[in-house]
Amino acid sequence: MKILVLRFSSIGDIVLTTPVVRAIKQQVPGAEVHFATKPGYRSLLEANPYVDKAHYLNSSLRELVQELRVEQFDFIVDLHNNLRTSLIKLQLGVKSAAFDKLNWQKWLLVNLKINTLPQVHIVDRYLAAAAPLGVHNDGQGLDYFIPAEAEVSLTTLPAAFQQGYVAFAIGAQHATKRLPVERIIELCALLRQPVVLLGGPEDAANGQLVEAHFSNRDAEKSQSRILNACGQYSLNQSASLVRQAQFVISHDTGLMHIAAAFQKEIYSVWGNTVPAFGMYPYRTKYHILEVPGLECRPCSKIGYEKCPRGHFKCMRDIQFEPFFPAAPAAAAPASQNRVG
Repeated sequence: MKILVLRFSSIGDIVLTTPVVRAIKQQVPGAEVHFATKPGYRSLLEANPYVDKAHYLNSSLRELVQELRVEQFDFIVDLHNNLRTSLIKLQLGVKSAAFDKLNWQKWLLVNLKINTLPQVHIVDRYLAAAAPLGVHNDGQGLDYFIPAEAEVSLTTLPAAFQQGYVAFAIGAQHATKRLPVERIIELCALLRQPVVLLGGPEDAANGQLVEAHFSNRDAEKSQSRILNACGQYSLNQSASLVRQAQFVISHDTGLMHIAAAFQKEIYSVWGNTVPAFGMYPYRTKYHILEVPGLECRPCSKIGYEKCPRGHFKCMRDIQFEPFFPAAPAAAAPASQNRVG
């Protein structure tokens, strides 16, 4: 069978599709697996041995459809399920299945604070869309493949970081999913190990503020224990730094799921979104840092550029000390220490 998987964004969502791709390739005899996404996510697919061919949506949906029609697919697994993917399926006219986005249930939770969402991770909902192919969850978790040329040698880091560090992914697409800079500084101050700050170019300014704070504080030392790597590395290189970290702190963002693919211990920080949406770290040890019982949370299933109520309690009131009371690898409270 020739099978097409559709998922156009984003980094974390595409990483979360990897169990489906692997299951199809390994469990459907002779399967040829194609994946369609946006060109900005090319690096997520190029090294994946379970993807036989990738297709990219550039400026024209029509051109992509023409390219896909030539392939004569037998089945489409739609893991995006939006208007664009619906148009692709309609025009290709082959058998397909789509994952359930649970939009109505999410609306109830966001707007009425009524939680009717099933306690099912989004990976398992993705796998349900591929069930007509006879595939099942192999229990192997997420995949992330780093090309050899993108591996970062620890010898290229400052000496203080070569014996171990914490990776802190400080970015997120929306501001209400990110800790304010002063809270990032507060959290870093509780950690004993050196800390590598990870993120894109858009996070570099905040990373510089955090790095400068500790550089000034540690001026008498030869080297700061905070390294601002935001915008300095490619996604695959950042993944390499995540893979080699002692543990990972991350907002609800793509690097969190990349960390889960490497089965790192994750301290997962949640603001306006909630783990109940089904996108918490998958099949790895993790700890949830959040403000439980906050009546305005979740205020969105995605995020905002600023807190709709102005107080931003969901991030400003998170208690860090129970997770990092003395040593950075200290166990979280039993109710928060989970394996997804």
